[in-house]
Amino acid sequence: MKNNRLPNEFFQRDVLQVAPDMLGKILVRKFSDGTIERFAITEVEAYSGNGDRACHASRGKTSRTEVMFREGGLVYVYLVYGIHWLLNIVTGKQGDASAVLVRGIEGVPGPGRVGKKLQLNKSFYGEDLADSTRIWIEDADNKEQYKTAPRVGVDYAGKHWASKPWRFILTD
Repeated sequence: MKNNRLPNEFFQRDVLQVAPDMLGKILVRKFSDGTIERFAITEVEAYSGNGDRACHASRGKTSRTEVMFREGGLVYVYLVYGIHWLLNIVTGKQGDASAVLVRGIEGVPGPGRVGKKLQLNKSFYGEDLADSTRIWIEDADNKEQYKTAPRVGVDYAGKHWASKPWRFILTD
C-alpha cells in the first residue's frame, strides 16, 4: 500500500484548521509484534495555546506540557485517572502550544479507549509523526462531513472556554 503519511506541515497550522481536517484521516499503529492496524479518525477536540483555559499549556511550559510548545506534528500523551493514556497531536508553529485530542477512532469511541486500543504509554511522548515507525497519520482522499459540539470535561476552565464548539465529530 502506498504511504500517504501526512507531513508535519499539515499539523503546523492553526489548531482550529487542523482539528476538523484530521477527521477521516487514517491513524496507523504498528505494534511491537509487527502487526499494523489502521483506523479512521472519527472525533477530535481542539485545544488552543492562545489563552484557552482548558488547554494544558494555559499555565505555561511545564515538564508535562513542554512538547506542546514545539512545532506541530509531535505526539503529546498524558495519563488520566492513573490508567488512561490520551493521544494528542501538537499543532501550529513553535511556541503556539496547541494540540488536538483524538477522542475517537473507527470502532473505538472515547479517548481512554483509543489509548488502550493503540497500547499507548509514556514512551510516545514527543514522537514525531513524520518519521515514527510505530504511529503516524495517513491522508484520505475524501472530504468528510462533521458536526461540532462543546468539548467534554473542561468545566473547570469556565463557561466561556467550556462552551466553545471545538469538538469535531464525523457524521458520514
